[in-house]
Amino acid sequence: MEQVTDHLLAAARKVIAVHINYPSRAAQRGRTPEQPSYFLKPSSSLATGSAEAPSTVERPAGCELLGYEGEIALIIGKPARRVSVEDAWSHVEWITASNDLGVYDLRYADKGSNLRSKGGDGFTPVGPGLIAADAVTPAQLRIRTWHNGNLVQDDTTEDLLFPFARLVADLSQLLTLEEGDIILTGTPAGASVAKPGDVVEVEVSTPDGALTTGRLVTAVEEGTTPFADFGARPKTDDLQREEAYGSREAAGLAPVAGAVVGAVLSPELKTKLESVCTATLSSQLRKRGLNNVSIDGLSSTRPEKRIVGLARTLRYVPNREDLFKTHGGGFNAQKKAIDSVNEGEILVMEARGEKGTGTIGDILALRAQVRGAAAIITDGGVRDFAAVAAMDMPTYYANPHPAVLGRRHIPWDTDITIACGGTTVQPGDIIVADSDGILVIPPALAEELADDSIAQEREEVFIAEMVAQGHSVDGLYPLNAEWRGKYEQWEAGKAND
Repeated sequence: MEQVTDHLLAAARKVIAVHINYPSRAAQRGRTPEQPSYFLKPSSSLATGSAEAPSTVERPAGCELLGYEGEIALIIGKPARRVSVEDAWSHVEWITASNDLGVYDLRYADKGSNLRSKGGDGFTPVGPGLIAADAVTPAQLRIRTWHNGNLVQDDTTEDLLFPFARLVADLSQLLTLEEGDIILTGTPAGASVAKPGDVVEVEVSTPDGALTTGRLVTAVEEGTTPFADFGARPKTDDLQREEAYGSREAAGLAPVAGAVVGAVLSPELKTKLESVCTATLSSQLRKRGLNNVSIDGLSSTRPEKRIVGLARTLRYVPNREDLFKTHGGGFNAQKKAIDSVNEGEILVMEARGEKGTGTIGDILALRAQVRGAAAIITDGGVRDFAAVAAMDMPTYYANPHPAVLGRRHIPWDTDITIACGGTTVQPGDIIVADSDGILVIPPALAEELADDSIAQEREEVFIAEMVAQGHSVDGLYPLNAEWRGKYEQWEAGKAND
């Protein structure tokens, strides 16, 4: 079997990493991207490692959260520029194992680039063996990771969000993939934190084990050289600990007040909720006795879009000058909320229906969009309205207003139970919005609600066809026993088509 060599690593001019690609990771994060997104790692972060000669990586001095992520690495064998998905795989020569290491303590300083947090020397070990790309089926590979001998990641490429050929083709649209370039293809659920003295092993293989990279072995050491005072220094908080360990529970943290513990929005559930209208969901919620679950009185900058996502929350309190001095400036709760919203999440703001000032402007709205937020919802005003309205990310708002935040509000706290547009919203609630309005769905009801809404809309397709044929709505809408029998016959006929 071919081995990763220093010469091979020296040929890598680019190391490109994909953010989220495994459904298990998407479910763990509670967000599913519609398209792949990427970041660059410097080639100087590359290293090799095996059982016989493990690589070593420093957890930088002063850092707490060195995260590991077992991944499959693709090595480009011939240049790719504007290639098709069908042709893309022929440009990949080798497959190997990789570990996308990074320190969460520096994420705040990277502003999304991941340069310092994931670009350190030794932060991208790959190897030890190479599997010929033309010897495998890309959708039939297995990735496993061990932490101190315990299996913590075990997944396959069978149902990736973005298959490998698509990644290669997508990247080649704008940049030339050169011989030796490396693409890290995402990590499954189970990535966590390694400490000095720990050993992390990653292996890629075919499901039957006939072809394998062998185990990529990396040992963690404690760094001893402190960061200088002329750059960003490590710092962390509970949000970063939760992200690094994969959950608050794994990080040893207490649940967030008001949060629905373990709430996730799986790709399957998200697809179901996206397929039905809020009007249908509202009727199903009403059948369950939930009448006060709509956020009312707001307009949307993108009314043509339907959005589904998990709620993150931010509360403003009425301005009091002495408190604004202590809570309004610097990296306040508003900026923390914007800077921590994750891909696919929806930031919901409690502004008490106060219309006499802005609660979000163009710069912070842009930051939320860059971080992948699905939407912003505020029952207050929006500044820089033309710029915010031009963004692809929808913003739901009460009215435009030119005044700055401090005229009426103090950003107070985040990820707590709030009120917005006349209803209560908790972190982890599922928000569904379209041109008819905005609904807040309790996560525990979401699966059942989605299934019943899909069934209801199916019935309504039949009813609409019958009305179009000239039938009266009496007994048809809603279906009486006679019409229900006819509907069941219609449905059976559709199933046999």
